[in-house]
This record gives sequence, C-alpha cells and structure tokens, in this order.
Amino acid sequence: MSSFLFGFAAALLLTIGARDQLLVARLAEPLGGVILAASLVSAVATALAMALAGNAIAAILPIAAQHMLVAIALVVASVELFWPNRDKRPKEPTHSPFAALIVLLARQWGDAARFLLFALSAATALPAYVAAGGAVGAALALAGGWALGADLENLPLRAFRLVMGAIVLLVGIVIGLGARGIV
Repeated sequence: MSSFLFGFAAALLLTIGARDQLLVARLAEPLGGVILAASLVSAVATALAMALAGNAIAAILPIAAQHMLVAIALVVASVELFWPNRDKRPKEPTHSPFAALIVLLARQWGDAARFLLFALSAATALPAYVAAGGAVGAALALAGGWALGADLENLPLRAFRLVMGAIVLLVGIVIGLGARGIV
C-alpha cells in the first residue's frame, strides 16, 4: 500500500504546474472533454510504462543501488521543478484528440513525476501499485488543470514548484547520503 501512496503523492505533487497540466488547462476550453480523456489515457499509459521499466531495472540492481537510483531520480526531478516553464498558449490548436494525446505522452515521458515513478518501482519492486498510484495522482492533477482551465495560470504555480523542488532535492540528498552510508 505504501508503494501506491508514494506513487500517488509523487505524481500528484510533481504534476501540479507541470507542462502537461498547463497544456490540458489551456486546451480545456477549445477541446472540452476530449482533452480530459486524452490526458487520462496518457497518465495511465506513462505511469504503467515507467513502472514496468523500473521493475525491469529492479531485477538487476542490488538494494543499495535501488536507493541510489531513487536519490538520483529525486535530484533530477528537483532540477526539472526548478526549471522555468516558458510554454506558450497554443495559438491554433488542431482540435485533434490524437494530436493532443501524442503531445501529452511526449511531455510526460521524461518529466519529473514519471522518472520518479520509474525509480520508485525499481526500489519497491511493486510496479502495479506504483503504476496505479502514479496514474491516479497524475490523472487527478490533470483533471484539476482541466477543471480550472485558464484560471490555473492565476495560481502561484512557480512558487509551488520552487518549494517542491527544494523539498525533493533535500529528500534526494538525504536518501543518497543514506545509500552511501554517510547518514
């Protein structure tokens, strides 16, 4: 159950203010429920793919390396959280659900939340729970972006992502030092 909760929290918190959530919010008015459906499909697909990849790596890593992988994932995730998001509102959306799905899959494939799901799956060796938690957490964040629409950008997303980045970096450093036997 803790694997589900870690996956849920990681995906939910790291998706708030992320490029995929902003895209869903920006396309909520022109595409309506179609973008919500595409975002839910992409959340499930990417969470499952990253959890399965993490499970494959878990088979070849010793315990200390699994913990170090989580630490590295957290540090990399913090860099992505610190990085300013300069995406602009799409000027001429294609109104294509398939195109929206492809863009969402591409944005989620290498984002902080999915990389952390990969590392959690490798560290816990419970990919089904990590994938389920990650899918629910990301879907909730994306649905929130869709529900808020244009109002999402009025929230202090940059400040939230900076605070999350600092927390994630600190946790990553502590786990990394623990994996090395320093702490």
